[in-house]
Amino acid sequence: MVIFQWINNQLLKMNWLFELVEGLVVKVFGLSMDSRLGASVHFFIYDVIKIFILLSALIFVISYVQSFFPPERTKRILGNFNGITANILAALLGTITPFCSCSSIPLFIGFTSAGLPIGTTFSFLISSPLVDLASVILLAGIFNWKIAIAYVIVGLVLAVIGGTVIGHLKLESHVESFVFQNNLKMGEEDPLSIKERLEFAKDQVLDIIRKVWIYVLIGVGIGAAIHNYIPETFITSILGADKWWSVLVATIVGIPMYADIFGTLPIAEALIAKGVGLGTALAFMMGVTALSLPSLVMLSKVVKPKLLAIFFGIVAVGIVLIGYSFNAFSYLFI
Repeated sequence: MVIFQWINNQLLKMNWLFELVEGLVVKVFGLSMDSRLGASVHFFIYDVIKIFILLSALIFVISYVQSFFPPERTKRILGNFNGITANILAALLGTITPFCSCSSIPLFIGFTSAGLPIGTTFSFLISSPLVDLASVILLAGIFNWKIAIAYVIVGLVLAVIGGTVIGHLKLESHVESFVFQNNLKMGEEDPLSIKERLEFAKDQVLDIIRKVWIYVLIGVGIGAAIHNYIPETFITSILGADKWWSVLVATIVGIPMYADIFGTLPIAEALIAKGVGLGTALAFMMGVTALSLPSLVMLSKVVKPKLLAIFFGIVAVGIVLIGYSFNAFSYLFI
């Protein structure tokens, strides 16, 4: 237990980095940690470095594992199952694809054109941006393992239920016809050498960092401002755990944004520090990652309005219920 605590504090929470940045802020920049500016500069530098270190290491490992599951193999695996089993497997496979919601849509098209049931592909589409293995570690590093594991479980449950409901509604006719006529070749499954897998993992790290770095900087910047400049009374008056509307507001506010979980985590961290309910902060994160406006616009080119509305409704209701549940039982996680 002592070893696990040390690993959690030094490798995930990076207490060594916290102290190093504190020395930088005080001794090099000449700022007091008790001042708003000093605390904000520390928050920004510490969180940015920590997130990029964890993100790079985790994406490398995840991508190496992912190299064993190219789209063609994934399609064949999912094709061997049906019903809720296929939905569960699709949701789980979504956790090893570190994509944002927009990046997941091409795979959704590929799986659907390859003949997989739309219920299965929607489970993947919900799970992929919402939950991935990197987010588990980052959540544990910023919050704790209870919150990280609970977030993953409810995210997978939402993906499975969402895909199952859409599958039972028989909405294939509400997918644009070009998707089924696409006959998209997803690539042959060529065995890769260890060197090729390592190269693939390195390229994935560079590609994902290029895509998310700006959102991480923006998210950490917003988090630093919330943490040190916006009065706690102001935030809690709108999003306090005792406000019945807080989860609804957080979910709605998150939808117009476009970011992934790595950019929203620092904001959620700052909100919770200011007295916002755990469920409210997680609802905001889920709204941004699963229901971002750009991804909905992209999805509208693939599915017809009725299916898009059902997808949006299922995910939005699920997020709100998850948010209120976490708020009600937050004593179990904090």
